[in-house]
Amino acid sequence: MTKISFLKNRDKIIKEIRKYFSDIGYLEIETPVLSPSLIPESHLEVFSTKSLNPYGSEKEFYLTPSPEIWMKKLLAEGSGPIFQITKSFRNSEQTGRFHNPEFTMLEWYSTNADYKDSIIITENLFDKLAAAFNCNFLKSPCLKISVKELFLKHTGIDLEKFKTAELLTEAIKEAGFGDKKNYTWEQAFNYIFVSIIEPSLPKEKPVIVTDYPIQIPCLAKKTEDGKWFQRWELYVNGIELANCYTEETDKTIIDAFFKEQENLKKNSLVNHYIDKSYTEIFSKNFPDCSGVALGIDRLVMAITGANKIQDVISFTFQI
Repeated sequence: MTKISFLKNRDKIIKEIRKYFSDIGYLEIETPVLSPSLIPESHLEVFSTKSLNPYGSEKEFYLTPSPEIWMKKLLAEGSGPIFQITKSFRNSEQTGRFHNPEFTMLEWYSTNADYKDSIIITENLFDKLAAAFNCNFLKSPCLKISVKELFLKHTGIDLEKFKTAELLTEAIKEAGFGDKKNYTWEQAFNYIFVSIIEPSLPKEKPVIVTDYPIQIPCLAKKTEDGKWFQRWELYVNGIELANCYTEETDKTIIDAFFKEQENLKKNSLVNHYIDKSYTEIFSKNFPDCSGVALGIDRLVMAITGANKIQDVISFTFQI
C-alpha cells in the first residue's frame, strides 16, 4: 500500500470517528495547542517556544502534551460530553515504529460516567470501525483483565501482598525475574509489566487492562475498596492505544497531587509555568466524568496493517 493509500484510509477512519461521537451527542471542540501553562506531569517532557511581541515583552508558551487542561475547563463551564481530535507533543521521547514526537490524539470526556461506562463507549466505537473497515479483530467484546490478575498469571506475584518497594523487589527476585533491589515500587512494577506482561498480552482481539495500583500516582478515582485506581489501558495487537480514568474531582486531592508533581518537575529538562488557579475549576460544579485519550496514528496502523507510524502520517518527523 502506498503512502497516499494509507492517508486516504486515515481520512476515512477519522471521518467515521467524528460521525460516531456526533451521533451519540458529543460536542466536538477545539482547544489551543500553544498554551501559556500546563498541568505538571513529571513523567513527560514538553516543547517550549516564545511569543515575540514587537510592542511588549516575550512570553513563554508550550506545546500541549494533551488537551486535558483545556477540555476540563470546558467541562467546568457545563459543556457536557465533549471530544476532539488534535495534535499533541511529547519531547525527549524515542522515535520509532510506534512513536513520533508530534502525534494525533482523540480525547473525549463522558459526563455522569465512570471508567466502566467508557469501556462501553470504546467498544461501540470499535464495532463501528470494524464494520466500516472489515477489521473483525476490533469487534466487541474486548478482553478485560485486571493488573492484579495479570501479575498472578504471569509471575505468581500478588501485588496486594507486596506494598513496599523492598517487598516487591524481593518477590520479583524470588520469582526468578532478577535482582531489582534499588528500584522504587513503580520502577519494579514497570520492569515486570513492560518486559514480562505486555509481550504476553493476547493479540487476536483488543485487551483492556483495568485497575492500576495506587502506588503509581494518577488523577483517577480509587475503587471502592481503596486498593486500586479506576483506570484502564487499551492494547491492540499488543500495542498500547488508549488510557482511561474515572476522573478525580476532589480539589483537595488534586491540589496535593499537583504539588507533588510540581516538586518532581523541578528536575525536568523543560520547566514550564503552572497556573496555580487552575484547580479552582474543581471547587464547585465540576461534573463526575470519565476521560479517554486514544492515539489516532496507532489506531490507523492497526486498521490498515501499516508496519510503522511513519506510514500513516503525512510527513516524518525531522531531527
